[in-house]
Amino acid sequence: MSEGGKTARSDLWGGAGWVVFGLVIVIGSIRMERFESMGAQLYTMPGFVPGMIGGVVVLLGLVLMLRGWARRAQEVRADVEPAEPLLNRRIGITMAFTLVYAGLLIGRAPFWLVTALFVAAFVAVFAPTDTPPARRAIVALLAGVLTSAVITLVFQNIFLVRLP
Repeated sequence: MSEGGKTARSDLWGGAGWVVFGLVIVIGSIRMERFESMGAQLYTMPGFVPGMIGGVVVLLGLVLMLRGWARRAQEVRADVEPAEPLLNRRIGITMAFTLVYAGLLIGRAPFWLVTALFVAAFVAVFAPTDTPPARRAIVALLAGVLTSAVITLVFQNIFLVRLP
């Protein structure tokens, strides 16, 4: 597994982006209706789970920023070549996959199928390049099927959420 971005700058900016995104989620979850008049408890409020996820995103963004800060001290001492652009090919592919998944496929095909295909494609594209193609395909398919099954079972049977 790699040590993260190629430069401390990418970790600092990426971490800052995740912190902002997580804060937006937390603020949005706080502003959601709480249904207290209907006797809702803390754990049954609609914004509880998104707020927790947003908080974790903020925390992990801060960890990424701290790592970037520590790496920056090392880079100052060593002569480092110029940084890559912040928006690179991998980010472009990720954005395209996510927009196709969320914007085009969700709601038009069964959720479990679309999710399995999305995760499998994502894993196949971003697997290490030295991985043999057959192993890459098997791991991608397993990851897609298992992820889709777990998400579907957890949301439908535990959270009682009807998926599209």
